[in-house]
Amino acid sequence: METVYDFFNHSISIRNQQIFLPILEEKQVELHIKREDEIHPFVSGNKFRKLKYNLQEAKNQGYKTLLTFGGAFSNHILATAVAGKILGFKTIGIIRGDELAKDLQQTILDNPTLQKAHENGMIFEFVSRESYRTKTSEYFLEQLSAKFGNFYLIPEGGTNELAIQGCKEILSSKDSIFNYICCAVGTGGTISGLINASENHQKVIGFPALKGDFLRSEIEKYTKKTNWSLLTNFHFGGYAKYNATLIRFINDFKNETKVLLDPIYTAKMIYGLLEIIKNDGFQKGSKILAIHTGGLQGIQGVNQKLHKNNEEIIH
Repeated sequence: METVYDFFNHSISIRNQQIFLPILEEKQVELHIKREDEIHPFVSGNKFRKLKYNLQEAKNQGYKTLLTFGGAFSNHILATAVAGKILGFKTIGIIRGDELAKDLQQTILDNPTLQKAHENGMIFEFVSRESYRTKTSEYFLEQLSAKFGNFYLIPEGGTNELAIQGCKEILSSKDSIFNYICCAVGTGGTISGLINASENHQKVIGFPALKGDFLRSEIEKYTKKTNWSLLTNFHFGGYAKYNATLIRFINDFKNETKVLLDPIYTAKMIYGLLEIIKNDGFQKGSKILAIHTGGLQGIQGVNQKLHKNNEEIIH
C-alpha cells in the first residue's frame, strides 16, 4: 500500500505546453497550458492539489474514514474515492439527489463516475436536494456522525485552508515569465491558491463555470491580494451546462492542439480566453498560462447524455 508521502510527494514534473493557433499568431499573444491533467487518471489537476494536505492531516490525526459531498458526476467524489483507496482510507460520499437511491444498482450502472467510485470502495449516502443544502449545519453533521462514526470531513469540492495550500503548489518559479495566470473557477479554492502564489507583476483571471456573484466573497476569504478578476460571461448557462457550440469547440481544439478539455470547467475557460484574445483583450507580447485542472473522467457521462439525444459527442 502506498503511503500519503509516496502518493502525494512522488516526483511530478508538470509540463507547460505551448499552444499554436492562427489567432494567437495574428494577435501576437503566447498561450501555454499547464498540464495538471496528466498527474493521475482520476486524482488529477486541482483535485490532487486539494486532497494532498487534507489527506496528510487525516493521516496525522489518526482518522480511518474520509467523508465528503458532491453531485452524481463530481470529479471530487471520484478523486476522493480513488485517493482514499490508494492510501487505505474508508470513504463515504454524501451525494445530492435521493431519487438516485431508488434503484442503486441501475444508478451505478448508468453513471460512470459513481461506478468508478463504487469500485474503489466508496459508500454512498443519497440525500434530498433540500437536505443537501443544509450539509454544513451542525445538525446535519451530527446525524452523519451518529450513522457513520468518526470521520475526517472534506468539504464539497475539497476547498478549505489546506486545499488552498496545495493549490499554491500549482505554480513554480519557472512560471514567473507569464503575465497572466488563468483558471476555471468552481468553489474558488484553486484560484485562491494561484492568487496567493502569484507574483506582483502577474494578473490572475478566473472563469467561473457557474452563475452567481457569490464567488468573489468566497475567494476573499482565502486571499488578501487584489491582482485578480473574474470573467463571468462564459459559463454557458451555469454549472454542468453546455451546448453544441462548446462541444464542437472541444473537438476542434483537440484536433488542432492534441489537448482534450473537459466541458464543465477547462473548455469554458479556454473558449473564453480565446474570445478575449480575438477581441484584443490582451496586449501584443502577452504571455498567458492557463491551468488544465483535469476532470476528463467526466466526459464519459457527458457523452452518454449527448449520445442519447443524438448530438455530437466529445472525441
